[in-house]
Amino acid sequence: MRKVVISKNVDAEPDSDSWLNLERIASVEISSEDPAFPIEHALDKPGTTGWRAAGPGPQRIRILFDEPQTIRRIQLHFVEKTVERAQEFWLLALADNELNEVARQQWNFSPNGSAEELEDYKVQLRGVTALELRIDPDRSHDPAQSRSVASLQLLRLA
Repeated sequence: MRKVVISKNVDAEPDSDSWLNLERIASVEISSEDPAFPIEHALDKPGTTGWRAAGPGPQRIRILFDEPQTIRRIQLHFVEKTVERAQEFWLLALADNELNEVARQQWNFSPNGSAEELEDYKVQLRGVTALELRIDPDRSHDPAQSRSVASLQLLRLA
């Protein structure tokens, strides 16, 4: 019998080298930005303040790759510790001039309960020229919740 010992667990966290360096291989378009929370803080930079929109309402973050990419893993981390709100996001990938939905998720933030959402998607996306994240920070669109602002703590791709 032939036997091979695998040194790494295939489900293990990728090495830091295997996460895509978005600053080097892509540009980003955003619908708005709070100057104190720039998008650069959310793109594969754990431990920073993350990104936050300049005001309430739905937002878009679009990553435009210089060259088509193969993406096999997407991590999104959202944090909301101050306001109770119901958020929804859509993650879309553009490949071969076709926009496809990768994920759509709703989450209820509660500062005294679930203040963080971490999504970790294993995907097989080839030839991706753009990745778009659409965030609706307040699905109820309740005027009383008008202070609900979209934010993103971290986005990483491998």
